[in-house]
Amino acid sequence: MARIRLDHIRHAYSPALAAADIYALREVHHTFDDGGAYALLGPSGCGKTTLLNIISGLLTPSEGSVLFGDDDVTMLTPEARNIAQVFQFPVIYDTMTVRENLAFPLKNRKVPAAAIRTRVEDMIGRIGLEAKADRKARGLTADEKQKISLGRGLVRSDVNAILFDEPLTVIDPHMKWQLRSELKQLHREFAMTMVYVTHDQTEALTFADKVVVMYEGEVVQIGTPEELFERPQHTFVGYFIGSPGMNVLPCRIDGSDAMVSDMRIALPGGRAAYAVGAKTELGIRPEFVTIVDRGDGDAVPVTIDKVEDVGSERIVRARLGEHPLSAIVREGVAIPTDAAMRFAPDALNLYADSRLVGRV
Repeated sequence: MARIRLDHIRHAYSPALAAADIYALREVHHTFDDGGAYALLGPSGCGKTTLLNIISGLLTPSEGSVLFGDDDVTMLTPEARNIAQVFQFPVIYDTMTVRENLAFPLKNRKVPAAAIRTRVEDMIGRIGLEAKADRKARGLTADEKQKISLGRGLVRSDVNAILFDEPLTVIDPHMKWQLRSELKQLHREFAMTMVYVTHDQTEALTFADKVVVMYEGEVVQIGTPEELFERPQHTFVGYFIGSPGMNVLPCRIDGSDAMVSDMRIALPGGRAAYAVGAKTELGIRPEFVTIVDRGDGDAVPVTIDKVEDVGSERIVRARLGEHPLSAIVREGVAIPTDAAMRFAPDALNLYADSRLVGRV
């Protein structure tokens, strides 16, 4: 395994784009610890696959260096970096059986035959293909082929890192959960350095110890699932993590209060720190919004547009002035006709130009 250090990486897909300051990946300076499980999370086009391909050696960055441990591997091929990569769609040999596909990378590295048999049989069980172990891959379904591809990436024990590029896209939902569990178990057993690209927050939050959230070519936050939920460092993180995402309300600061659509919301702790001249916004997760009767103390009046029943709780969609606002309400709790909303003070976040400037 290896510690992976990205030393001021940037990438543009042509010199002309670089000259125009159009970068697919803006500056990334981060270290993936040896044996860590990481997820690169963000929407399509945010730069996460570009970053993964720079780590693997499929791309050479326009600027910066990639180091495995203390070794600069920026110009090395994927083979020379000794990594395993699993792609979005299956990369296997159709003319080989399941067992032969899994054994192939081990045979190439001259692993003893007894060790090959042990590891291959173990991996066949983990991916659930015991009954088809001697079937040619060409006759298998797309998700079965992708399980072989996952197995080929995981069967080696000598790699510096295992990189996954949205590997569960073609897998059915129940099998996704099973394979994520297997990946977590393998990580616990062998402490492999794993980097997993996905746009699915559930995949990222259930797989990774640390999640790297990317937006428009930048890393906007790195943290545990709890940190991303409780203290989003960027408004995009608040919006992207959670269902529904964080409410983000444009505001202006007036002394120790935030003004949202001419409604005054008290900010505890006196005048909040914020960037003068910046665009300021107030963030509050729906879990920390309470619906009360209008006129109840410091609650702000809202207009309720609809209520969505999602089982054990309901999502109330409302408007504060012209701004949409959501709250989560437990099943059975009454929702007033003339409603107002109160925000939990400890859960308020203040943002300047989309960046957190301090819990207020």
